[in-house]
Amino acid sequence: MPQSARKPFIDVLSGQRQSIPPMWMMRQAGRYLPEYREVRAKAGGFLDLCFNPELAAEVTLQPIRRFGFDAAIIFSDILVIPYALGRSVRFEVGEGPRLDPLDDPAKVATLAPRADFGKLQPVFDALRLVRGALDPKVALIGFCGAPWTVATYMVAGQGTPDQAPARMMAYRHPEAFATIIDVLVENSVQYLLAQLEAGANALQIFDTWAGVLPPAEFARWSVEPTRRIVEGVRAKVPDAKIIGFPRGAGALLPAYVEATGVNAVSIDWAAEPAFIRERVQSKVAVQGNLDPLVLIAGGAALDRAVDNVLANFAQGRLIFNLGHGIQPETPIAHVEQMIKRVRG
Repeated sequence: MPQSARKPFIDVLSGQRQSIPPMWMMRQAGRYLPEYREVRAKAGGFLDLCFNPELAAEVTLQPIRRFGFDAAIIFSDILVIPYALGRSVRFEVGEGPRLDPLDDPAKVATLAPRADFGKLQPVFDALRLVRGALDPKVALIGFCGAPWTVATYMVAGQGTPDQAPARMMAYRHPEAFATIIDVLVENSVQYLLAQLEAGANALQIFDTWAGVLPPAEFARWSVEPTRRIVEGVRAKVPDAKIIGFPRGAGALLPAYVEATGVNAVSIDWAAEPAFIRERVQSKVAVQGNLDPLVLIAGGAALDRAVDNVLANFAQGRLIFNLGHGIQPETPIAHVEQMIKRVRG
């Protein structure tokens, strides 16, 4: 990727601190933007938008045009892998994803070992369109869900508050649960490699539900599958830049960084700054960690919160971001206020 050297976002992942940290936002292509809502209405269903290359490219580019972020993240969803594995995946308005639950070993036996990547060709087409339209200084991020987080939806058939169905299955039927994880690891590697091939400059692995796991289970079901994905991608693309996001991992972050080999770790807003600086940022770049709610609040509280992130992390390698995705009700003026504050 010869353009990499000129991208501040990639420079940070490559080990070079930037005096003004590069920035983007998780879920930056989304419902807080009127232009997104317009395209979404035109597309029909959520998956229809994900699998329409022109429209997915358009919503990926919208926040870059409006805010000039240093990275775009391809518009897609972590559940496209189960979809490509032949599972029923649908998005109910106001209720989120619905899948046919894999909640016992007999059902797990019906899981296809290999995804039909032809079903995901629209994602790769969208990546090529975005890469062609982006300024060379702006990085393009591809992503997947971490196996643990994707498995929580596959087992329960929907999101649940504490992911009890997947946790119970992992305790009661560890071999069947490991089968789901193994299938997700293998197919996630292929999916991420195809995204790099299509023009992504970096990858993020979202483990949104890592924080519900006790330490031993975190090592087994979050860290180890992520390590295998990183290793599998780098076996083919040795210098692949990969960010991990084990949300809620807290004190387990140093072990995650050490074991997985990620270039950066995304931290949520509850992370303890001194701990992160000493035990995590001393080894890899950090990304985060503004509370999405303070971005809704705006005003002096937002200024203080931005200043705190910079005071805590900007002396090291930092990618400025939120501690999780931007909320739909966030005022656009507050995003502009945040950007102005970060870039001075």
